[in-house]
Amino acid sequence: MQSRKLTMSYPFEASFDEIQANLDFYVDQVFACLTSEFLVMPKGPGFVEFPVFDQAPDFVIPNEINPRVVIEAKLTEDDGTARDKVTRVQHLGSLSLLGQPPDRPKFEVVACIAGRGFGVRREDMKKLLLATRGKVFTLQNMDQLAGMTRLREYRAR
Repeated sequence: MQSRKLTMSYPFEASFDEIQANLDFYVDQVFACLTSEFLVMPKGPGFVEFPVFDQAPDFVIPNEINPRVVIEAKLTEDDGTARDKVTRVQHLGSLSLLGQPPDRPKFEVVACIAGRGFGVRREDMKKLLLATRGKVFTLQNMDQLAGMTRLREYRAR
């Protein structure tokens, strides 16, 4: 039961406490944004072309030795593949908290998803939202990725 009217549309705009308190609402918000098209990243400085992206679908910023943002990207039309990606993201979420206070993960875990496979299992979407602390992006809101995550610290000036 919600204690107040929610004014945030996307989970990445909400606090983690609000996500935990209103998990079903945020699952619905992500489900409403899923489409069956290929993941499209906005072009700009530092854009990675598809052949490079297709060898390394996951991104670590600024590098693997000192990660600050880890992005898992997946397009899937089947729920089994989506479930596998959710498990991977949960593992990354756990790694980000090793030896850290619960409110200060070592790095931010971000999921960029597309396809109906992610819209099948409601419980998996809850796990994805919790593991990323709300940082789940779809084609409808991909343009907000750099501004709503720690990627904003790495924007070209």
